[in-house]
Amino acid sequence: MNARSVRRLAAATAVTTALTAITACSSDDDPAPPAGNGGTVAGVRIEKDAALHDALPAEIKEAGTVKVATDVPYPPFEMYVEEGKSELTGLDYDLAQALGAKLGVRFVFSPQKFDGIVPAIQAGKFHAAMSAITDNKERQQVVDFVDYSRSGSGILVAEGNPEGIATLDDLCGERIAVQVATNQLDLLKEHQARCEEAGDGRIDIQTFPKDSDAQLALRSGKVVAQLLTKPAAGWTAKTADDGKTFDLVEDPAAPGGYKASPNGIAVTKKLPDLTDAIQKALQALIDDGTVTKIFEKYGVASIAVKEATRNAAVD
Repeated sequence: MNARSVRRLAAATAVTTALTAITACSSDDDPAPPAGNGGTVAGVRIEKDAALHDALPAEIKEAGTVKVATDVPYPPFEMYVEEGKSELTGLDYDLAQALGAKLGVRFVFSPQKFDGIVPAIQAGKFHAAMSAITDNKERQQVVDFVDYSRSGSGILVAEGNPEGIATLDDLCGERIAVQVATNQLDLLKEHQARCEEAGDGRIDIQTFPKDSDAQLALRSGKVVAQLLTKPAAGWTAKTADDGKTFDLVEDPAAPGGYKASPNGIAVTKKLPDLTDAIQKALQALIDDGTVTKIFEKYGVASIAVKEATRNAAVD
């Protein structure tokens, strides 16, 4: 599933909830690590790896920065700390600061419209992009990916999961909320055949123009669950009313969500040494537990990968 194919529909209405929660989370945020000196991210002290720093392209070492494009907001990956201000937070931002600390350089983010990110990398305006970008074969023709997560659709339920929903099959015969014109709506429609084969009844699909409207229906008990992107579901469960209103269903058979696809850091093909260094730095952060801490901070630990792969998409 393309994590960003319907990003604006899902993200635009999630921003209010996310911004409300950021203030509570921001006290735990660490300042961007100074270039060359390591740093602390998500409560983890990260030491610079001199060998990885030395392996960086000369222009990156000389500038001390990696120029990164991102499309804000798209919670929980990239958000503004305060509405109307330019300071950033989010999973991608924290991961970038951790990578920078490990590599001994600073990852500097600049907002860019999503559909212009890859062309901007091709034009040399940015070295890389971190914006929950789905790794696919088409994009691999013009950029290289270092993959750090797999995400698809997730199920959001009321606190305590009173209906005991554990998998997509448990949605059969139930009233389920979903936003219109999304991949999640398509997934529910596709799953109807399986429901009918099992004799469990059709899913009573309740569509809403906005994600927040669907969540209101779940709050009020008009539906028993909502299907949305798993990162958004995890973030909502963690932040709405201080985490006291919703739960995220974790299906062991689909840890990244249903129809999950790899998401990666897009890196210019002009600097293969940068791709190599980022991949090795990411693997080091996976191995020492830093990546898990960062993903846990945003309520989506299950979408993190165990191995830093490159160009993992096969279709």
